[in-house]
Amino acid sequence: MTAPLLETERLRLRGHQASDLAPMLAMWQQPPFCRYLGGQPLPENEVWTRLLRSTGLWPLCGFGYWAVEEKATGEFIGAVGFADFRRAISPALGDWPEAGWVLAPHCHGRGYASEAVGAALAWGDKNFPRPRTVCLIDVANEPSLRLANKLGYKEYARTELGSTPVVLLERFAPG
Repeated sequence: MTAPLLETERLRLRGHQASDLAPMLAMWQQPPFCRYLGGQPLPENEVWTRLLRSTGLWPLCGFGYWAVEEKATGEFIGAVGFADFRRAISPALGDWPEAGWVLAPHCHGRGYASEAVGAALAWGDKNFPRPRTVCLIDVANEPSLRLANKLGYKEYARTELGSTPVVLLERFAPG
């Protein structure tokens, strides 16, 4: 299975392509972008591994991450979707799809995250056999916590990922 194409008013969510490497690398080199994602820019080989992982989730899990591009410009601006990262945390996330989103800093404050994640969740609501998804967010990442709350996620636990305090949230599909 490959990523299905999703479109919103302003965005296109599509499968990742090798040509996404350069804009992904540029995004992962920006300190404001990395602030809640480990704190350090990533080298090219790690960004490439993330791109491969985003693509590889689809055939193995039946879900994964989409590349997000702005319709008006065709510019790659981030990624949203679902994963099974098999994180070694307690409490465990189990086999529930883990939602995630990252957008380039120059796109923050435009409502793109809400639009893109909303489209991904609508796809998940129609395609997942069970209604629950989870997400994990750095406790200091107030914008992502607000977005998660806006989209129906509720906190159910707190833990640490490495040495970073994180909030675990869950959402149940409507209906």
